Amino acid sequence: MKKTFLLILSIVYCALCIDMKAQEKKEPSLRYVDALEFRMINKGFFDTETPYSRLPKYLQDSIRPDLWDRGLCSAGVAIRFATDSKHVGVRYRLLKNFHMYHMADTGTKGADLYIRNEKGKWEYVNTCRPMVKDKETKECEKVFVDNFDGTMHEFIIYLPLYDGVTEMFVAVDSAATLIQPQVDSPRKDKRIVMYGTSVLQGGCATRTGMAGTNIIQRDLDCEVINLGFSGEGKMDMCIARAMAQIPNVACYVLDPVPNCTEGMCDTLTYAFVSELRRLRPEVPIVMVEGHTYTYAKYDTFFKDYLPKKNEAWLRNYKKLKKDGMKQLYYVTTEGLFGYDNEGTVDGIHYTDLGYRYYAQKLEKVLKRFVK
Repeated sequence: MKKTFLLILSIVYCALCIDMKAQEKKEPSLRYVDALEFRMINKGFFDTETPYSRLPKYLQDSIRPDLWDRGLCSAGVAIRFATDSKHVGVRYRLLKNFHMYHMADTGTKGADLYIRNEKGKWEYVNTCRPMVKDKETKECEKVFVDNFDGTMHEFIIYLPLYDGVTEMFVAVDSAATLIQPQVDSPRKDKRIVMYGTSVLQGGCATRTGMAGTNIIQRDLDCEVINLGFSGEGKMDMCIARAMAQIPNVACYVLDPVPNCTEGMCDTLTYAFVSELRRLRPEVPIVMVEGHTYTYAKYDTFFKDYLPKKNEAWLRNYKKLKKDGMKQLYYVTTEGLFGYDNEGTVDGIHYTDLGYRYYAQKLEKVLKRFVK
């Protein structure tokens, strides 16, 4: 009898434990709000193919298919909002579910959450690891934090760097307040437009918030529009004209040399910069040299060829200055991704460390334009 009683007691105890654990693991009651209801930052054009792509729709028939394809990536684009929710998450659908062997999926197609801390600085919180369960929907979902303190906080969610997003929702507690950002950060009246190649687009940051343009945006507290196009930053004149249409630009940064041949640097630079200056005579322009590959020191071809491209780029800069162009600035290749050759993932594309060095070097020039 005693053994039977103990057995029953043991069973009841186990059942209670299981029930308690089930309650602990109970999913929160969340509501999902379309991200388009909130402030979108770091986006230059709004007449785009999808709400989160980067090139104006009218360019589709006049540019190379590969350039248009890169423009569908959401690099640099981010959502700003404020909430007092204890749970903050995201759900979004990818355009392609793209993957590269030398770049983490968290950077290619993940999403980062940042919070504005008590000192007014943007601080990293967590990342959506893009584990797509359904290849048809290509949907990613993540609750970044389960137990915020329940007071109002300001947030940023950075979108994928090398994939596109067709729709996105911010997830909060069903009864929580979810509103437009109450703090003008990054500032709406100061925007830097950066044009370039795969490095500028974000290859190969491990997280979306670690792309160079996003670091600069947080450091200088201004919107930074990412017009980096992997393999396609070739100084197309229509891109210069499109860039000139973006309002509230404090500075243009041109970094296309890695995608250009020596001949292109020699023949296209003067006209590209001149057209941008003609259309926006009041806006400073910064020309950035192409970075030197880590192995160029030992590869006899690249040791000779890469400096020639930068020489052609510099030659055009000097001619533009000689011909009277004002507010034109120049950044050399030295130290663009650091001085110890540890700033890239493959000798060319930057790691998070490389992007930090890149941002620090450019900010020395850019901060004067956004004070």
